[in-house]
Amino acid sequence: MPLDSKQRKQLKAAAHHLNPVVRIGQHGLSEGVIGETDHNLKLHELIKVHVQHGDRQERAAIIVKLAEATGSELVSTIGKVGILYRQKEEE
Repeated sequence: MPLDSKQRKQLKAAAHHLNPVVRIGQHGLSEGVIGETDHNLKLHELIKVHVQHGDRQERAAIIVKLAEATGSELVSTIGKVGILYRQKEEE
């Protein structure tokens, strides 16, 4: 379910104090990065991802692909950092 603007605003505020838990370097998006992101989303719901490599368009594309691969919502991107959200699964 896509996020509305009010939800995005609340999630951005909640993520403000967070540090990136996943870093994507010069090797780009790999299965390991996707797995680590998925694991962190299961634990935290809301995470920051730092993309070090590439220009602005390339970084944005990597974050979008990562969101799609993990089934998460892209809340926001600011510079090299993207905020991802995925609601915890009911157990």
